[in-house]
Parts: sequence; structure tokens; C-alpha cells
Amino acid sequence: MIHIITGSTLGGAEYVGDHISELLIEKGHQTEIHNQPDLSNINADGTWIIVTSTHGAGEYPDNIKPFIQALQDTPPKMSDVKYAVVAIGDSSYDTFCAAGKHAHDLLEDIGGTALTECFTIDILAHPVPEDAAEEWLEQHIERF
Repeated sequence: MIHIITGSTLGGAEYVGDHISELLIEKGHQTEIHNQPDLSNINADGTWIIVTSTHGAGEYPDNIKPFIQALQDTPPKMSDVKYAVVAIGDSSYDTFCAAGKHAHDLLEDIGGTALTECFTIDILAHPVPEDAAEEWLEQHIERF
């Protein structure tokens, strides 16, 4: 099972998560999307793909904050979790993709196994972030 966990303020990360899910299903994978992620409802096994934007001064969107806080406060046994992070941001801010970069480092720190480096999407260069995410997934699909 591939869990797609989104952090979104205006819906962009949810659109990217939905698109990644559709592409993975086409390749025969099973996915579950978590747009209001709750750590108690996501098994600490299989693959996690976190798709998150960065809000404000490098912060997580409100919908994913409790999930991230739970990971920090009481991390589950992550040895059976492989993960990837897709971070969406605007490079004109000095906190470009800070939330996604933090999520990537956090999952590594608590014992997850990274499938890829944190993938950053700059909305100034990719106004349709789903396109950039699709290119990224095509390059790494065999890892999932």
C-alpha cells in the first residue's frame, strides 16, 4: 500500500497527490490518500509519499500540522516505511519548500528509508505542479 499524505492550504498539494495516486494506480499499485492525515490511521509500513506545500514563514499547512507533531512527539517504529517527499513552494521566498524539506529530514531521523531525495517543485518554474510531479514519478517509478 502506498499512502499519499498531503499538506495543503489552497488545494495544490491535494491535486498533486491525486495525480500521483492516479499514475501509481495505472501502474498496478494500491494507494490511499490522506488529505486530513491522522497518524493513528496510517500504518507504519509500506510506502509513504508526503506531498506538502510550505505556508507562511516556512510552516506546514494547517491540515498536516497535527500529523507532523505526532511524528515528532511519539514516532512510530518506521523501519518498515519507505518514503518520498514532494515539496511545493515559491522560490522567491527564503523559506522555499521548508516544510517538505523538514518532513524529509524528520522521516529519515525517525528511521524511515528514503526512496528519493526530497523533490522540490518551484511554482514559478512549474505553474502546473502536477506536470513536474509526473516527470519525477516517471524517473523513480521502479522504486515504488
